[in-house]
Amino acid sequence: MVDNEWSRLEEIDWLFRRMVRKFVKERDKIAIEGVALPGMLVLSKIVRDGEQKLGDLAEQLDLTSGAITALCDKLEEKGFATRRRMAEDRRTVLLDITDKGRSLLARNRNISQRSITLLFGGFTEQELDSQRAAYKQITDSLESFSETILKLAKENAERSEEREEPQIKPSANRFLNY
Repeated sequence: MVDNEWSRLEEIDWLFRRMVRKFVKERDKIAIEGVALPGMLVLSKIVRDGEQKLGDLAEQLDLTSGAITALCDKLEEKGFATRRRMAEDRRTVLLDITDKGRSLLARNRNISQRSITLLFGGFTEQELDSQRAAYKQITDSLESFSETILKLAKENAERSEEREEPQIKPSANRFLNY
């Protein structure tokens, strides 16, 4: 790969990681009536699709089981949602929204739309189509990302045991962070 191409990829990688970190940092500053934005997503999903299994919510909203439990604790504590165990399988926990939770969403129904327009409202249709394609491609590439990198690291470790390690020269690229 030509140095210019590699520098460009390093810059894109850096910008992508910077964007993700900045988004999470900004998102985590927001609590609406004591509910973090992911909690609002949970309530919206329940309104749209009905009572939900906690495991399904975690999977569909890309949250860990610990994160979904913490969100549900907060939603229940504030009276916005209720949990119940299924009679047939006590291990399965369902979450439903309360009237108070529905009122919270109704009062703040413009938050989701405004969030999306703040992030994407300034782009042309063509730019949005390009972003959609890029996000899909990156998401597909992430399917085996960790396994591929861990396998490579293991192969590198095995090879290093067989021979002397080459010296690494410092990178002149300002975007290389690891």
